[in-house]
Amino acid sequence: MQIAFDDCLLDTDRRELRRGSRLVAIEPQVFDILVYLVENRDRVVSKDDLIASVWHGRVVSDSTMDSRINAVRKAVGDSGGEQRLVRTMARKGFRFVGELATTSKSSKTQESSGTKLQQEVHFCTASDGVRIAYALAGQGLPVVKAANWLNHLEYDWQSPIWSRLLHELATRHRLVRYDERGNGLSDWDVDDISFEAFVRDLESVIEAAGLGRFALLGISQGCAVSIVYAIRHPERVSRLVLYGGFARGRTKRDAEHARTLFSIVEQGWGKENPAFRQFFTSLFFPEGTPEQMQWFNDLQRITTSPENALRIMRATGDVDISDLLPQVRVPTLVLHCRNDAAVVFDEGRRLAAGIPGAKFVALESRNHLVLESEPAWEKLIGEIKAFLES
Repeated sequence: MQIAFDDCLLDTDRRELRRGSRLVAIEPQVFDILVYLVENRDRVVSKDDLIASVWHGRVVSDSTMDSRINAVRKAVGDSGGEQRLVRTMARKGFRFVGELATTSKSSKTQESSGTKLQQEVHFCTASDGVRIAYALAGQGLPVVKAANWLNHLEYDWQSPIWSRLLHELATRHRLVRYDERGNGLSDWDVDDISFEAFVRDLESVIEAAGLGRFALLGISQGCAVSIVYAIRHPERVSRLVLYGGFARGRTKRDAEHARTLFSIVEQGWGKENPAFRQFFTSLFFPEGTPEQMQWFNDLQRITTSPENALRIMRATGDVDISDLLPQVRVPTLVLHCRNDAAVVFDEGRRLAAGIPGAKFVALESRNHLVLESEPAWEKLIGEIKAFLES
């Protein structure tokens, strides 16, 4: 649905807000607050209501709440002084008071934007009792996407960075993906965050989804997890696609650089100032649009806690499966961006050289994940489609 009010158009399917013809950059959490206020416009929404709906019951300070409401007002062209659209009710909460009209998108627009594709979110339990969230979408031969550096099943599905790739896969396949332990919709409060636990999470999702034989897609840190799974269960994996990955974690590749990144996370990840997270965004997507970079900034903050971000980075940094590469016996496609700053190009070449018979494809991009606006996008999608369907 599209909801029009004032000079704004709120698209709940695509998770977009427009003012006039301009697309407004808005944090996912701020978007959720706006949608909740609009959907409950017939009443005053209390702070407890917002905490339960948007923060899922987590403790939220008054200053954080106020800053998010101010961000909502700014996004829709309102202010705390005017309160034309979002009104503060003293000691009660907030209420959306704008006049609005709701319209449906045409079927043609829905089809072209891919919003007809729906995902189902489920939960399974890993061997140590950790709840893992996984999602199913599309029909056809199954493709399992291993978790990578910070996922969120809901936000990734709508993200201007991830959504196009995920929808492309789900239009031709049964796409299965999940949030690994410590982030996204999976359990955050866990004792074991380690590479071996990441492999167990993948195994648990595959069993819960009832899959027999399937293609396995690893991206970034998900490549090493996918490789180990393919070695342990070669009879289950029909094709292995490795994109932007590595056999050696960051600590093994460059210990000094790894220590610098760990320090950045320790010092500033959880702070309101986004400068620390922006460092990682610039590393992963130096040529992203302002909207895409804002989404990745927000995704990192929303997807996990500062403590878990550091634990995941350390666990991934210590990985070295170089000696295992010759044991891969599954048809393998390796893709890597030539000027990737997050995982250097040579790591992709090392993967392809170490896996018997692997096909290697170089992509002309500075980003860690090729964006749909880049010339390399069509090559990326074409290579993956051709390989999966061969």
